[in-house]
Amino acid sequence: MIIVCQKCATRLQVDEEKSPTRPFNVRCPKCNATVSSGVASPASEHGALAVGGSPATEHPRFEQNTARAYEPAEKANGYGENGATITEDSVRMLMDLLTKGANHAPENPGARPAWDQRKALVCTAETYRDTAARRLTQSGYQVFVAEDTRQAIETMRSNKMDVVLLEPQFDPAEQGSAFVIREINVLRPPQRRRIFFVLISPSMRTMDAHAAFLSNVNLVVNVADVDELNRIMEVALREYNELYRDFNVAFNLTAL
Repeated sequence: MIIVCQKCATRLQVDEEKSPTRPFNVRCPKCNATVSSGVASPASEHGALAVGGSPATEHPRFEQNTARAYEPAEKANGYGENGATITEDSVRMLMDLLTKGANHAPENPGARPAWDQRKALVCTAETYRDTAARRLTQSGYQVFVAEDTRQAIETMRSNKMDVVLLEPQFDPAEQGSAFVIREINVLRPPQRRRIFFVLISPSMRTMDAHAAFLSNVNLVVNVADVDELNRIMEVALREYNELYRDFNVAFNLTAL
């Protein structure tokens, strides 16, 4: 049984077999506040937006609650990167899908089908937003761009994201970075393994595995290397999928 302190959000583990059946109070070891077992845990029921009373949840500044899908300027006019129309791209994707569907025994079990686009959520300051979204789009991602905390959290809840990119200066007025991190941290291990969490950092070195481990993320990318994000992501995700290859095959899961 997990009880969350309403004052500091500390998670307290209580043995259900030894605890009384009726509501009881315990003292938080971190802030010394009294925590009641009768109060529902906002961290387990609602995630980050219910913990801490963010102004983003009380006074929304945008009518759009979810992040907008990123669309490059050239495709907004009906053309792809090589001049092909969107209709031609759709037909090509459909033919690829039909061709792959005819193969009953895939050569690489657990591999992600080419037609299954990765979904990526970009939560960065405006300085890096368009560059990051454009590079991911060029690599075949379906990209969503969050402009504030509410859009980021609602998009994570309503869509199954494969990749989440976060930059410390995302929506600083509403502590957006902290709420995105908390939303990911409350996920259960099977759910957390299915999200590739990327930190865009002004100080850490790109692909510093030790820094990523200490930051509880899967990958660190320095802001100076955002323009190379598509190549960095290709290498990092290949290594991540190789690490979990046997695990994914055993549980019949596709690679990220």
